[in-house]
Amino acid sequence: MKQQYFILVLAHSLHGRLRRVHIPQHVVYVVLALAVLGCFSVFGFVSSYARMAWKVAHYNSLQKEADGLRARYKNLQKVVNQTNEQLATLQLFANEVSVAYGIKQKLEGPPDISMEGRLVPTFTETLEEYNFLRSSNFSKFDRSFAKLFHANVKPSIWPVNGRLLGHFGQRTDPFSGEGALHTGVDISAPTGTVVRATADGIVSFADRSGGYGRLVVINHGNGLETYYAHLSRFSVITGQEIRRGEAVGEVGTSGRSTAPHLHYEVRVGHTPVNPYRFLAKAPITQTAHKDLPF
Repeated sequence: MKQQYFILVLAHSLHGRLRRVHIPQHVVYVVLALAVLGCFSVFGFVSSYARMAWKVAHYNSLQKEADGLRARYKNLQKVVNQTNEQLATLQLFANEVSVAYGIKQKLEGPPDISMEGRLVPTFTETLEEYNFLRSSNFSKFDRSFAKLFHANVKPSIWPVNGRLLGHFGQRTDPFSGEGALHTGVDISAPTGTVVRATADGIVSFADRSGGYGRLVVINHGNGLETYYAHLSRFSVITGQEIRRGEAVGEVGTSGRSTAPHLHYEVRVGHTPVNPYRFLAKAPITQTAHKDLPF
């Protein structure tokens, strides 16, 4: 059987010569099939590229939106931290005013005893008396007014001699590399350097505590606390009464610490506040004073 074929006629524009080219039918089909396959391939490549371009554009949009949200979150966190610090300061001031006003009333007594009409206190008055004594922390520091007036219940010295390294507030976490709130200050000192209480108080905690490592917490009354972290050893136990300047432990690297130093915090109502205002009032005998941001 004679094979079927197509004839392709080629004509020269100048010489007028004709040339016939015999093309087998199956070759034409193969060429058409390859052309269709090529069209599908090109279409697939174009559609794949378009999808990839859309995903990249969408990813960039999401990345930009995430960066915006992250910036807004940091700003909100900063505002919240400042607000908490202001509230803690106001709380401390309110406690001081209430205690001072209560003590004044107790010392002066009623303006005219003849107008009282009775000498036996009611249940409400007895309860108020108990709350006053409890808020004044007389049970911890003795209930005598003279001892209360001479107690050093506010941080007024540096806990350790050293160089101020880490400041209070936002910083880059040395382990995660991300932004984090630094709730205290870091004071560099050699391992074994004695750490001293910055005010009179009661040791409410002396044990290991996660990233703090060996931690001592001193309660100074009226919601005021100080934290001493990353210690190498303890010099106090929980429940112990301690005076300003007495040893609470020694500098170390326990917990999340990259080098020997003391992490020192001041908290009011369990809210961290900036320790600078307390450190700045301490006697200028410390090498770290030159690093204070004033």
